[in-house]
Amino acid sequence: MECLDSRRLTGANVIMGRAGAVIDMRFGDTDAEAFIGEWRQQVKRMLDAVGWGTEQICVRRYADGASLAITAPIDALYAATDINDWAWQATRSILENGDGPAIDDGAAGLRETIADEQNPALAALYADAHHRRLACLVDDEFLSIGLGKGSQTWPVDDLPSPGQVDWASLHRIPVALITGTNGKTTSVRMTAAMVRAAGRVAGICSTDWIAVDDTIIDRGDYSGPGGARAVLRDRRVEVAILETARGGLLRRGLALDYAQAVLITNIAEDHLGEFALHDLRELADLKWVVTKALDATGRLVLNAGDPLLSEYARDSNARITWFSPDANTMGLHEHLPGSGDTFTLEDGEIVYWSGDRRQALLPVAEIPMTLGGAATHNVSNALGAAALAAALGIPLEAVAQGLRNARREDHPGRLNVFEFDGVKAIVDFAHNPHGMQALFDTGSNLDAKRRLVLIGQAGDRSDQSINELADAAWAMQPDRIIIKEMGRYARGRELGEVPGILRRRFLQLGARAEILSYQEHELDAVREAVQWSRNGDVLILLIHEDVDGVTRYLDNRSR
Repeated sequence: MECLDSRRLTGANVIMGRAGAVIDMRFGDTDAEAFIGEWRQQVKRMLDAVGWGTEQICVRRYADGASLAITAPIDALYAATDINDWAWQATRSILENGDGPAIDDGAAGLRETIADEQNPALAALYADAHHRRLACLVDDEFLSIGLGKGSQTWPVDDLPSPGQVDWASLHRIPVALITGTNGKTTSVRMTAAMVRAAGRVAGICSTDWIAVDDTIIDRGDYSGPGGARAVLRDRRVEVAILETARGGLLRRGLALDYAQAVLITNIAEDHLGEFALHDLRELADLKWVVTKALDATGRLVLNAGDPLLSEYARDSNARITWFSPDANTMGLHEHLPGSGDTFTLEDGEIVYWSGDRRQALLPVAEIPMTLGGAATHNVSNALGAAALAAALGIPLEAVAQGLRNARREDHPGRLNVFEFDGVKAIVDFAHNPHGMQALFDTGSNLDAKRRLVLIGQAGDRSDQSINELADAAWAMQPDRIIIKEMGRYARGRELGEVPGILRRRFLQLGARAEILSYQEHELDAVREAVQWSRNGDVLILLIHEDVDGVTRYLDNRSR
C-alpha cells in the first residue's frame, strides 16, 4: 500500500463536482475493498467530529488503486487535506495493528486547524456571488468576482463585505474551455484569431503562454487553473479561451464552474500509466470533466470521428456541435440528444450546417495552417475551432477571416514551415503517437523529391510505443532518417537506449543502414538534415528540446 499524493481540489474534478481534498492510493497487496470501507468509516467519524457532517465522501477506483476524496468549504481546503490524511493513517493503523488513534484528540487539533484557516469574509462573498450566478475565483492570495472586463479582484486578507460590492458592475464574459489529447494549443490560437477578427479582445492561456489580444503577458505552461485565473482577472478581456490540460484537471480540477462553450478535440494515447490514468476510458473520464462547466444554454463541441466522444455524448444533455472533415461521419450522430449543428468539409470548403441551413465559410486552401489541405490534422483543428467560435457568438464571416489570419509563424513548434534553396523544412514538437502520426501523414501528403525525418522519443515510453513511432515514420518511406538523443527527457533510460530501439526497428522494417544516422544534440541533427537536403526535398523535423535554437537557425537559412 502506498499513498501517492494528498492534495486540495480547488474546483469540479473527475471525482466530484466541487472543491475538496483527495488522496491517491496504490494498494499493492492490500485488500482494496477493506481499506476503502474502513477509510469511509474513519473519514465520516472525523467529518462529524469537526462539524462537517454534511460534506460528501467520494471514491474513484482505477486499475491498481483509488482516489479517496471529500468535499469541503472553499476557505478550509488545507484543513480538508489534514482530515483526509488523518483518516487514511487511522485506516492503515487499524488494518495493520487492529487499533487506531483516538477520535477526540485528532478532532481537537483539526478543529483548531480549520479555525485558523477559515476566512468568513471570503466565504460570505463566495456564497453571495454564487447566489447571483456570478463566477467567483479563489486562490491563496486573491478572490475575484465576475470575469474579464466584468470582474473585480481583492486580496483575500482585505475583502469587502457583500454590501460594499458594486454588484451591478460585475458580470460574465463568454468563456471557452479546450481540452483533448492533441490540437489544444493550435485550437486556442485559431479561435483567438477569430475573436480578434470580430473586433473583440481575446484572452488566452495555453501550454506556451498567457496573452491578451496580441500581447504575450508571460511565457510558460499556463494550461492549468493558474493560467485560467490570470486571464479571467484581466479587465481588458472580452472573450476568454482557456486550454485545459490533463495535469491541471488531475491536480486541481476546473478553475471555474462556468463556460459558454467547450471543445474536446480527441481522446488518444498520451501519458497513460501515469497518475491514475491507465487506459483511454480513464483519460476520457478526465477530459469529460470540462462539460461540468456547461449550463443548459452552453454548447459542447465534439470530434465526430472519435468513438469514445461519440459514446460519451449519448449520455450528455448538452447541446452538441459536431465537427469532422468527413461529412459522412455526421449522419451517425443525428439521432443523439442535443445534436444539430455541424462543421465539415465539402468539396474542399469548410461548411456549416444548422438543421437544413447550409453556409460555406471558405476553402481549406485559404487556411495557412493546413498547408493547402496537406496537414489534415489542422483541417480538423480548424473545423473544431470554427465550431467553438460560432458557439461563442462569433459571426461566421469573422470565423472565416480568423482562419485566414492564423499564420503558421504564430504557432511556434506547431507545423512551422521554413523554405530555403527549394527545400521545405517542417518543425513540430508532436510528442504522442496521434500527433506524430498526423505529422508523418502531412509529410506524406506533400510533394517531395526526397523526404527526411528527424526522430526521437522520451524515455518514459514503452519499447512497444517507441517501435510504433518508427513504424509510423517508416510509412512515409523517408530517404534519410536522423535519430536524435533526448537527454532532457531520458526519464530513467541510459544514453543511447531509445535511439538504439529506434535504429533496430527501422532496420527490421527494411531501412538500409546507410540512410540512418545519430546525433546527440538536436541542433546538430538539424544542421545535418540541412546539409543533406537539396532542391525539392521535404524535411520533417521533430523538435522537443531546442525549439528556439532550431527556429533561429532555420530562420537565418530562410533569409
